[in-house]
Amino acid sequence: MSITQQLSEFSSAIRLNSLPPDVVTRARFLVLDLVGNMVRARVDAESTPALFAAARALGLGHGDIGVFGEKAGWSPAGAALLNGALAHSLDFDDTHAAGSLHPGAPVISAALVAGEMAGASGAEVLAAIIAGYEVTCRVALALPAGAHYQRGFHPTATCGAFGAAAAAGRVFGLSGDEIASAMGIALSQAAGSLQFLANGAWTKRFQVGWAAMAGLTAATLAREGFKGAAQALEGRAGFLAAYAPSPIPERAVQDLGVVFELMKTAVKPYPSCRYGHAGIDAMLALRAEHGLRPEEIEGITYGTSRSGMILVGEPREKRINPQNVVDGQFSGAFVLSTALATGAMGWDSYAELQNPVVRALLPKVVCEDDPEIEAEFPANMSGKVTVRARGQVFSKTVVVPKGEPDNFLSEAELRAKFAGLVDRVLGAERSAALASAVLAIDSAEDVGTLARMSGPQQ
Repeated sequence: MSITQQLSEFSSAIRLNSLPPDVVTRARFLVLDLVGNMVRARVDAESTPALFAAARALGLGHGDIGVFGEKAGWSPAGAALLNGALAHSLDFDDTHAAGSLHPGAPVISAALVAGEMAGASGAEVLAAIIAGYEVTCRVALALPAGAHYQRGFHPTATCGAFGAAAAAGRVFGLSGDEIASAMGIALSQAAGSLQFLANGAWTKRFQVGWAAMAGLTAATLAREGFKGAAQALEGRAGFLAAYAPSPIPERAVQDLGVVFELMKTAVKPYPSCRYGHAGIDAMLALRAEHGLRPEEIEGITYGTSRSGMILVGEPREKRINPQNVVDGQFSGAFVLSTALATGAMGWDSYAELQNPVVRALLPKVVCEDDPEIEAEFPANMSGKVTVRARGQVFSKTVVVPKGEPDNFLSEAELRAKFAGLVDRVLGAERSAALASAVLAIDSAEDVGTLARMSGPQQ
């Protein structure tokens, strides 16, 4: 059986009551984390007004499918696009270190919309989400993701299209053959470029929403009998061969159904590129332990992996001069300087972009390849911070950042993150009710209730 077929059969056959309880619980947590991102991004991400206006201009606003944070209904394609883009707009969504991607945004967005289209139960949708996570992460591992990055691709968008197709296909009740056909259709749509790093473009958010829409579209076409390419992943002109120089196709199905990559997915305590999180953890700890003050700082070095350098360290002249939120999210210098100067790195920290105290620290930060940290990758997105101040050297290495699978957030911490994002939009009472409903998703008869609970009352 082909690699594509094995993943497709797995996705078609998955049932919630046959899965390990810890996998089901973790999946609920990941949905909660993503919904919080969607709701806040609807009102706070600077790209949202243009995105919604364009979606309406394209006729995607005519329908009754829910978009989080919205009162109006949208077409299925429009809802998948917008929910997927909102989920990734704060760069506060979940991460899979070995795959170097954010699996939740394309997968959960596609599954929830498919659930509304099909009138599926919450249990069916949650099972589909778990399948979509496995497909997305395993495809990334087979590339492998580092080589894919070197070619300039954004794996959340490219690999996410296949996971979204698998998730939507499972919600629709497609057979393994039909999901394999959906994968073949998704192959024609898998796209996503890292060129957004050049100017802080909003395309990173859009292409993740597009992956959700692409996967939903592929599954819908397959449901209606449209024929997709065979061996979409491992074929001679398939995804793996076309998008990376030396793929490892068998890695996509290694221990399939036994080891769940979903359990290796982390959530972010900070709304910035995950490669900077170990540095934020370390900087906050050094600040607390030694009472470090911005005016005392002589220099800061952040040791990271080669992949980390690509995203948060290079080019240095750009990273030490962030001009907008996207620049800040991908600047190791900014997130470390902000953590040191303010003792926090939250969504509201981007108001510090022009803070003179933060600006004065930026050129003092040097990011560098660190062999010790590289040795931890890709198992861990580790980091090492060295601060020179008071004529002394203070150093801290964080191997497993907060939020990683081996250092995961508790339900109380996840609810606190959710409240920090959503209370300002819905008010504390409605926010708490939405969080509880999301955590009970597998008992919901109508998953559309969740999006309706998140909309404005007026």
